[in-house]
Amino acid sequence: MEGFFNRVLHVDLEGRRSWKEEIPDAVFQEFLGGKGLATYLLLRDLKPGLDPLSPDNILIFATGPLTDTLVFGSSRYGVFTKSPLTGLYLESYAGGDVAEFISRTGYDAIVLHGASRKPIFLEISDREIKFHDASHIWGMETYTAEDAIRQELAFAKVGVAVIGPAGENLVRFALIENNYWRSIGRGGAGAVLGSKKVKGIAFHGTQKREVAHPDILMDFWKEIGKKGPQTATAIAYKKFGTPMVVQATNSVGAFPTQYWAKGTFEKWKQISADALLEQCEVKAHACPKCFMACGKISKVKEGRHAGLTIEGPEYETIDALGGICLVDDIREIIYLNDFCDRLGIDTITAGNLAGFTIEASRRKDIGYKLEYGDVDGIAQLFYMMARREGIGAILAEGVKHAAKAWNLEELAVHVKGMDPPGYEPRVLKGMALAYATSDRGACHLRSTFYKAELSGAIPPEQVEGKARTFIDWEDRLTIQDCLILCRFFRDLYLWDEYAILIKGCTGMELSRQEIQALAGRVLNLAREFNLREGMRVAEDTLPPRLLLEKLLDSGKGITSEELSLMLEEYYSLRGWC
Repeated sequence: MEGFFNRVLHVDLEGRRSWKEEIPDAVFQEFLGGKGLATYLLLRDLKPGLDPLSPDNILIFATGPLTDTLVFGSSRYGVFTKSPLTGLYLESYAGGDVAEFISRTGYDAIVLHGASRKPIFLEISDREIKFHDASHIWGMETYTAEDAIRQELAFAKVGVAVIGPAGENLVRFALIENNYWRSIGRGGAGAVLGSKKVKGIAFHGTQKREVAHPDILMDFWKEIGKKGPQTATAIAYKKFGTPMVVQATNSVGAFPTQYWAKGTFEKWKQISADALLEQCEVKAHACPKCFMACGKISKVKEGRHAGLTIEGPEYETIDALGGICLVDDIREIIYLNDFCDRLGIDTITAGNLAGFTIEASRRKDIGYKLEYGDVDGIAQLFYMMARREGIGAILAEGVKHAAKAWNLEELAVHVKGMDPPGYEPRVLKGMALAYATSDRGACHLRSTFYKAELSGAIPPEQVEGKARTFIDWEDRLTIQDCLILCRFFRDLYLWDEYAILIKGCTGMELSRQEIQALAGRVLNLAREFNLREGMRVAEDTLPPRLLLEKLLDSGKGITSEELSLMLEEYYSLRGWC
């Protein structure tokens, strides 16, 4: 079928062998690629109830039918597995240049089975699969590990994804990193790769997917290329990147602060987009096939971190390390961001765990001392998490485990074991529905419904009738994930554009209703996976703290009745009653 290779590569890490599977057109017609194909494979091939860190778990790298085409926003890939953090479905996506190299291997998905007996890195191409010894790079931080693999292969054109020490030590929120700063960030995919003794994977090849109607895609590319860069969204992303959201959320009281006690940070200006531009030399940076250039290569100008350079920080990192932990200097947030990236841990979960620990310390519920704003103390805590040392060994298991171990379950903020990102659901009530129903736990990206609420497309405080609009957003972005397109093209790629893109790459002519039905089928697959793994419907909720406590600064809150109303409408519209 055009747009696909109709091939999946399976790699047996223990036996050091591989085999190819031909995928019939009917699977792509039913689910498309990306999330659709990967969820189909995950549900089909993974045994129910297994330990996510056991060799029996599988890890899937997937591309979409638009990967390595000229379509803007298509330079992304996805990783899918059973999460060691939640024990449920996990999907995560990353930009950079790796997606195009994965595509050139000539497979729609690559599935890792079993576990190697000793550390290796994989080299996957359209010609062969090689199992390289990685004992000499085991223990390296992510940047140096990526460099080492590139130097060993000595290819000019290769995409590399790696794990850091946290992944090796099976930290349940360890990430996979590529291009130094692009992350398969949430839910612990890096720990699954670490459990398989895979330090990294290098992808290269010469295969090119054939599309059904190159002329349609060319016309679409020309149209978007003409109008897209001139939109207010593109201009703002290029200048400010995601840090511009700090002002937007703080102004409405939806910037989680002091470990979810408040919705505003008095010193927000010191960690805003303007602060980044003032304190750092900032250059806009784009993934391939993109004019948004949302990435910010930021070099600290002065102070104890002068010269430190990262791509970032992103908004959610600023909130987790700044608002949640009351760190009021953008340069210190950059330092902590870099620390997490090198160790290979998710900044959102790491920041939330630090906030949780600070609160536990202040209450004297634990013997460990840590204060809000203590940057070096927080960095030391991150190091202990990644190395599983001292108190870090408990936190490395995630907030759900730590809360139970410390008898602080009423304090912990998580949904199904995953810490929420920087959008306060007691103010942005659609995000309460998003966190409660997301297939991977508390997640802002499955619907990005904060955008609808912050932009005024729908009132943030509205509850009744909100589920219908929410589903429209969730379905649209599910199609994005089946095509694997960047979230920041959500305003340019609506239902009509998806119809054009699907026809251009696959040849299928689908109506909006048919496309939305496809999205529903994919979401139902992920839901089926979670129910099979033991998730209870009652877990579609918010943590008790967020339902019982009002924000200290604004007095705003959300009741269990309000959430229940949205859930009932959502279930009814989804046919999940």
